[in-house]
Amino acid sequence: MSPADTLRLILLSSLWGMSFIFMRVAVPEFGPVPLILVRMGVGALLMLPLLLGRHYLRQVWENKGKLTILGLVNHVLPFSLLALATTRLEAGFTSLINATTPLFTALLGALFFATPVHRRQYLGLALAFFGVYVLSADRLDFALGGDGWFILAVLGATFCYGIATNFSKTYLPHLPVRVLAAGSCAMSALILLLPGLWLWPEAPIGALGWANGLALAVLSTTVAFLLYFGLIASAGATATSTVTFLVPVSALLWGYLLLDETLSLQVLAGMAITLAGTAIATRMIRLRRPGSHRVEPPGGEPLD
Repeated sequence: MSPADTLRLILLSSLWGMSFIFMRVAVPEFGPVPLILVRMGVGALLMLPLLLGRHYLRQVWENKGKLTILGLVNHVLPFSLLALATTRLEAGFTSLINATTPLFTALLGALFFATPVHRRQYLGLALAFFGVYVLSADRLDFALGGDGWFILAVLGATFCYGIATNFSKTYLPHLPVRVLAAGSCAMSALILLLPGLWLWPEAPIGALGWANGLALAVLSTTVAFLLYFGLIASAGATATSTVTFLVPVSALLWGYLLLDETLSLQVLAGMAITLAGTAIATRMIRLRRPGSHRVEPPGGEPLD
């Protein structure tokens, strides 16, 4: 990864980390669904210039059904669930549970999309879910209004992301990234239009709420998507996936600095376990068998 790509990766993780702050501040005024309508509606409008040209518009039209499904499972449902969760859960805490997205991607890929999962990855999956338990063990209260339901909402969002990733790789790999990004955002805005307007709050929304809602749409959606797909093109999908590990750190830092959220030992321990398990499950950390060694072939790279 070049220095420029590294800076883009850090900026992307910061913008996505800030999204949890923006939601935490704005959702009490908007409500979850109207806020996500603003997020996707403004995002779609800002990304529409990417579709200028008959070729791109034709691709959107020909794949409108699949782009609608992608928008539903990658934007509408997970964003609404995360917005709902932030009405009760701290921004940093929510982002840590959201970091389990690669786990659901791997599990759903193995179950329904014929994606192989290696035996060592199962250790990472188990370790990451144990980290989520460490994070939330004392908050799994499923009484009316308990934190447990909001934690399940975050896990539901990551489940949706897992479906979306596998669906996109299986059914939409032929589309340019601009069509995927702008097309799915536009379809999401259309899906949210009626329910978002129906649930629009009667009380006027204050300047702080609007500022955070628009920042969520412009910075954490439009700018972040452009950075994300640009990084994939420049540095590759594997390098870009490291943003999974940086976003929770960013959200925890912003939550601590801007919202006075606490960084307890339990949260830090849960973060370490969850991210370590995720790194093993996504094979960013490769475990070796006892006694294995690296062999240096003549003039080549080390081999396991």
